[in-house]
Amino acid sequence: MTESTYAKPVFIVDGSRTPFLKARSGPGPFRASDLAVAASRPLLARQPFLPEQLDEVILGCVSSGPDEANIARIVALRLGCGDLVPAWTVQRNCASGMQALDNAAQDIASGRSHLVLAGGTEAMSHHPVLLNNRMVTWLAHWNRARSFVDKGRQLAALRPHHFQLIIALLRGLTDPVVGLSMGQTAEKLAWRFNISRQEMDSFAVTSHQRLDQAGKEGRLDEIEPIYDSKGKLYEKDDGIRPDSSVEKLAGLKPVFDRPVGKVTAGNSAQVTDGATVLLLASEQAVKQHNLSVLGRLVDTQWSALDPSQMGLGPVHAMARLLQRNGGDGSNIDYWEINEAFATQVLACLEAWKDADYMQQELGIDTPFVPIPQERLNVDGGAVSLGHPVGASGARIVLHLLKTLQHNSAKRGIASLCIGGGQGGAMLLEAGS
Repeated sequence: MTESTYAKPVFIVDGSRTPFLKARSGPGPFRASDLAVAASRPLLARQPFLPEQLDEVILGCVSSGPDEANIARIVALRLGCGDLVPAWTVQRNCASGMQALDNAAQDIASGRSHLVLAGGTEAMSHHPVLLNNRMVTWLAHWNRARSFVDKGRQLAALRPHHFQLIIALLRGLTDPVVGLSMGQTAEKLAWRFNISRQEMDSFAVTSHQRLDQAGKEGRLDEIEPIYDSKGKLYEKDDGIRPDSSVEKLAGLKPVFDRPVGKVTAGNSAQVTDGATVLLLASEQAVKQHNLSVLGRLVDTQWSALDPSQMGLGPVHAMARLLQRNGGDGSNIDYWEINEAFATQVLACLEAWKDADYMQQELGIDTPFVPIPQERLNVDGGAVSLGHPVGASGARIVLHLLKTLQHNSAKRGIASLCIGGGQGGAMLLEAGS
């Protein structure tokens, strides 16, 4: 057993997720709280204790909406945890679900909690459409108008620009400091590391093929089926394209840097709704309830870098994680790097083995052992199954533990880039 940087052992007992459902036309059938409840109910039903015996519920969510403020508390109450189980919500952009796991681990390690339900949820198809400031100002004047004459003047002042709507999802995926969308930061990495369009499309095709094969071979058993209000069943990730090919993807036009860009809808993560939850426990709780253990959370690292290079965040977080835990990567059996963009993962792999990058950006003289692609995202990733931003950090942790278990392997690292120029990584061990 690797010595943990947490003061006390932190065990991951079990986990579940919903199918990841691609956003299409209009809001999807589930709100973020619906998804979190759907993932959590079967998970808690499998446990030998009642929901009221949880010490807390922690969920990551980037945009829960006005009807779901502190969404973790809403979910906890809907799950039957009762009035006395506290719940709180965290937000670290794409890593919100991973942040929730880290907060749960810290509370367990400190002895403050023993059983914590943690993870993340996001209904990106429900992210709001907003009024612009001109319209908000007009509405304020309209509200103050009392007479018919005043109201008539306000109506006469309306212009087409008042009706220009703001798509919150697009605004949220743009960094306000450097003025670049997440896709534009991916384009910068493609040019910096000379990653070709064909390499990116090939990576995307592999992601779909791996996800398809994982489903056929029963390696996605963390998915819990969910029914909508009309009785329609959703039981698998619905953005998958098993028939995808490099030739088909080559026909797509660039989205973020027209006409010369390389990043397309086909080699980017899908806009998706979904939730993932895990049950974390202390050693005391494991013994008290005789819980089987899926794995152990050994260590977590958060790092930061230039927001315009945000896709390289995993390199910075994983490097510091390995430095602290005394390894060069050779003892890591499997890796998960969230596929925000195909080029972003490929850039991480290049930077990881680039002596100049590691020395200049991280002050590390010797690069780590290259990450073999046959040990990375072995069952696909966000390009094929989607990236519901609040949930992805929890999903890669859960699936990495499942991968370790399935392959009788011992150690893995899950990592992801974070909008705003950050990276997060977790070191995990299978079993107890």
